[in-house]
Amino acid sequence: MVGRLVPLGLAACLATACTGSPVVITSSRPAPTTTSSAPPPPSFTLAAGGDILIHPALTAQADADGARDFVPLLSGLREAIDADLSICHLETPLSAPGAPTYGYPAFSAPPEVAKALKTIGYDSCSTASNHTLDRGAGAIKTTLDQMDAAGLAHTGSFRSPEESATPLLLDARGVKVGHIAFTYGFNGIPLPQPWMANQLSVEGVLSAARAAKAAGAEVVVASLHWGAEYRHEATAEQREMAAAVLADPAVDLIIGTHVHAVQPIEQIGGKWVVYGMGNEVARHSEPRGITEEGIVTRFKFVKDASGWRVEHAEYVPTLVEFGPPIRVVDLTRVEKTPRRVEALQRTESVVGSMGSTITHR
Repeated sequence: MVGRLVPLGLAACLATACTGSPVVITSSRPAPTTTSSAPPPPSFTLAAGGDILIHPALTAQADADGARDFVPLLSGLREAIDADLSICHLETPLSAPGAPTYGYPAFSAPPEVAKALKTIGYDSCSTASNHTLDRGAGAIKTTLDQMDAAGLAHTGSFRSPEESATPLLLDARGVKVGHIAFTYGFNGIPLPQPWMANQLSVEGVLSAARAAKAAGAEVVVASLHWGAEYRHEATAEQREMAAAVLADPAVDLIIGTHVHAVQPIEQIGGKWVVYGMGNEVARHSEPRGITEEGIVTRFKFVKDASGWRVEHAEYVPTLVEFGPPIRVVDLTRVEKTPRRVEALQRTESVVGSMGSTITHR
């Protein structure tokens, strides 16, 4: 992947003590001839994927692939998420190394998942979901510690009030991008402290986005965990919230998760909302067909005289195939089969159902 990113907090480390002395290479080649053409405007590409929902069957597949290796399961996503900044949604908590793992209804996935997500190219993951408190408040710390160990940035759940109050800024080709994340709830589990995870409200999203902009973010991306499960249609609440959030200059893009089904993509006032990206990977005990389908969304941001805007938007349709082995496939890069054609056609129909002309790559 070209131009891999790091959270800004690591930049000093990478630039100084964590690297060797710089090597200066000189050349006798003549300097390039200057031209009168203007340089291209600043830009970067962003990719975002749907729910990473680790059911026990996926852990069994990782064991079959070798020592809980989740990379083969997810490698089909590498090209789809290849961008200057790649964002995922980690639906479930992570267990500590060697600790038990759990499936539905109170999840805790192996820590090797975080390493695999980083290996295939993700930079940051939202961690605010209805499953954030599945294993108690202590699992938040365990999850984020494992993500830190893998070098994977995170936002949406937090280990301390100070961490909650510190906006996550990511570097995309020198552009500071703020990433914020919120969830509608926690499956009825009371939140022990309000700073431990972000609960969804228009006011909360805008407050966090404004804080990110005040901290230096030029673009802010909001990951929102919302909607009605297993429905392709966006709810009235989703649509009203999207309009209210995008009306504020603090938020530049909404990427939605939670419903385990692909939902439409819409443009509101020149900004984009992805209501739901479906499952990026899952193995429900009762597969529904639609729960194996997902999308990776891709946006090219460009800065002009009026500020940052999305110049080009597209999506990549994906499918979890049960094999064996279980694998996630990019439907634009595999041969057509009846099941793949069915998934592609349904995804195309749903994504454009609210009038968007966005197409897949």
